[in-house]
Amino acid sequence: MTRHTGSVAVLGLGSMGTGLATRLLDQGVAVRVWNRTAERAAPLVKVGAVTAAHPAEAVAGTTAAICTVADSEALATVLRGPDGILSGGPYPGALVCASTVAPEDVVRLTGDIPSVLDVGMLGNRQHATSGELRLFVGGEERVFAAGLPLLELLGKEVVHLGELGSGMRMKLLLNLLMGIEVQAMAEAVELAAASGLDRKLVLAAIAGSGFASPVMAFKSKRLAAGRFDQPDFRLSLMAKDLLLASGQAETAGLQLPLLAAATRTHVRATEQGHGDEDCVAVAHALVPDRGTDT
Repeated sequence: MTRHTGSVAVLGLGSMGTGLATRLLDQGVAVRVWNRTAERAAPLVKVGAVTAAHPAEAVAGTTAAICTVADSEALATVLRGPDGILSGGPYPGALVCASTVAPEDVVRLTGDIPSVLDVGMLGNRQHATSGELRLFVGGEERVFAAGLPLLELLGKEVVHLGELGSGMRMKLLLNLLMGIEVQAMAEAVELAAASGLDRKLVLAAIAGSGFASPVMAFKSKRLAAGRFDQPDFRLSLMAKDLLLASGQAETAGLQLPLLAAATRTHVRATEQGHGDEDCVAVAHALVPDRGTDT
């Protein structure tokens, strides 16, 4: 297997960005990092990363740059804002857009960049840190082939789906499924509790059944403990991705009632103040007087 050579910039040090940077450092890759709130970089600097004051400084001298910011607005700023990656001219390396944004926004913001891939990541921070992600990639075949050594450092499975934007389309489909599954489990538990059944026993039964997906089994532990802090995936991001998926469905002329219902519930839970909690906090929106004590 061909090894990736050259330093890599990671821009955006949320859960996934931090995991990716950690993985690269563990694999002996020189890593430069940037985050809007600089303190997020401190733990990575302690293990060898070089921090930068702005995106343009972060990508200087690198052969690849991975963007893992929250949304299209943040991606636009990182790419084309003052001191953005492209503020000093074309970026000569490979740009990997791993931020979950609308497929059309990927094309709009990066389509004029010679070497760009959009990557939908399946997994959590632990998977990112250990190189166990599944990566779904959009972009030209030549760019994918050139970027494959880097992607194979980050994922146990790397799939090229087609044109630029394809990675985001797959990511939104996967998060559509996750949002519906987690909400369905939360609804079942609320009905169980209202019927007098023990929440923890019900969740154990669900997690051990043939009906549970791996993500439901994983998230059942959070619901059982009532632990919504230190999120694996923030509720606000799930709501954002469901809204993006809803937009894709509308553009395609599709009516997807489960997606529509899940989107409304996730948006309501976010509006109730649970956006920075784990996505299982969608359960708060199912009972109006639930509050924050679970």
